[in-house]
Amino acid sequence: MSFHSMWTELLPLGRDSASGGYRRYAWTPADTDCRAWFRAQALARGLTHETDRNGNQWAWLGDPAAGNALVTGSHLDSVPDGGAFDGPLGVVSAFAALDELRSRGVPFTRPFGIVNFGDEEGARFGLACVGSRLATGALTVEAAHRLTDAQGITLPRAMEAAGHDPDALGPDPERLGRIGAFVELHVEQGRALDLTGDAVGVASAIWPHGRWRYDFRGEANHAGTTRLADRRDPMPAYAETVLAARREAQRAGAVATFGKVAVEPNGVNAIPSLVRGWLDSRAADQPTLDTVTGALEKAAREYADAHGVELDVVRESFTPVVEFDHGLRDALARILGSGTDLTVPVLGTGAGHDAGILSAAVPTAMLFVRNPTGVSHSPAEYATEDDCTAGVTALADVLEGLIRT
Repeated sequence: MSFHSMWTELLPLGRDSASGGYRRYAWTPADTDCRAWFRAQALARGLTHETDRNGNQWAWLGDPAAGNALVTGSHLDSVPDGGAFDGPLGVVSAFAALDELRSRGVPFTRPFGIVNFGDEEGARFGLACVGSRLATGALTVEAAHRLTDAQGITLPRAMEAAGHDPDALGPDPERLGRIGAFVELHVEQGRALDLTGDAVGVASAIWPHGRWRYDFRGEANHAGTTRLADRRDPMPAYAETVLAARREAQRAGAVATFGKVAVEPNGVNAIPSLVRGWLDSRAADQPTLDTVTGALEKAAREYADAHGVELDVVRESFTPVVEFDHGLRDALARILGSGTDLTVPVLGTGAGHDAGILSAAVPTAMLFVRNPTGVSHSPAEYATEDDCTAGVTALADVLEGLIRT
């Protein structure tokens, strides 16, 4: 099956007709449909399909127990109303690259695997890379069992409803120990390749990044009868903090975003008692990130004091800088540049990936495919078919080079 036909078959799964975006949330019917698609692609190629204890799907050529396996893939779930390419491009390209390797007659001298990691985006339970975090032990079983969605449904309950045993959750060192290298292809989430004019690039590192919850607590009151001087309104303090996040990030050359907010009691004619906002901040290095988040928290506390409200700041998640395996990264750049005078772009990224989580246990590397608009996590996310084809070829070249090494 060609890249185009696979892409066309996957495209309607989990797509919202109103927004045009995707709602492929973990352990929902849309997720089940995507998993069925992955299994069908594996079986159609004569691969052995299995789902591990943490809900990650694997398709194997050869016996993974032999060790030093070469694995590629990504994820199929999405953010709310996300685009078509983030995750699925890597999975579809993995199957297409296998087809290309077979057509070239490449001898598979080591086990080869394709993976679909579960719940990478964290759209339903609020934590990214759940499948890979569980596998590596970065997420404990106890913490996983406490995860709940917006309806109060726990992760174990959702998994059970989808036919998966939540009691099996936990670290999977034996499986990870079989992997000699993992290469993830992903659409670029930015415009670096578009600016350099390259269709494909190699990742150098993932920026350190985290999520912080800001709780501004004031006093609910009547919007029409309470004098401004008598209010303990958390909304102005929150609004000033949002503007400060932009200012501090711009000053440091980083990024900081308040993308989610909850208000109580959330009435048009009521002064809020609580404004809760979630900050996402990322930077090229740890000192810069610390500077941005430290300055922002200091400013937020000053705003809260000025408006007579209380402030709690909780760091909900954090991932330090991830340097991809230098030997593997350099091998990718060398393979892609072989026989040409071209220098393959090597670039960092502010987006998190399963490859970043796995890097603590397995040599990992990433390839990026050009995104001409730089738009991601949106229905407008885009890559041309020519660039997608170039990505498949590059992935196949890299995999062949690693197999023959």
